[in-house]
Amino acid sequence: MTNKSKNTAVITVVGRDRVGIIAGVAGLLASRQINIKDISQTILDDVFTMIMLVDLAGSRFDIKELAGCLDALGSDLGVSIRIQHADIFDAMHRI
Repeated sequence: MTNKSKNTAVITVVGRDRVGIIAGVAGLLASRQINIKDISQTILDDVFTMIMLVDLAGSRFDIKELAGCLDALGSDLGVSIRIQHADIFDAMHRI
């Protein structure tokens, strides 16, 4: 695992499109000092999809706490939000 991937996580958001999804997720991340490094978002026939690469280095929250916060936010917004460490993806490519 590289130091870069140690502090990097992947967040996915999927659900019916509505106003405020990006603002809600970005606001939660900003309030926890998590920087968005890259973001891709699209709407496929009213289904909102987003993938974010985020930097966890500045946050005092661990990934389990963040997963709980993101899950609660997803419930409020009517979408599914998941977070995974980037090192999981690195490990898959080493097999």
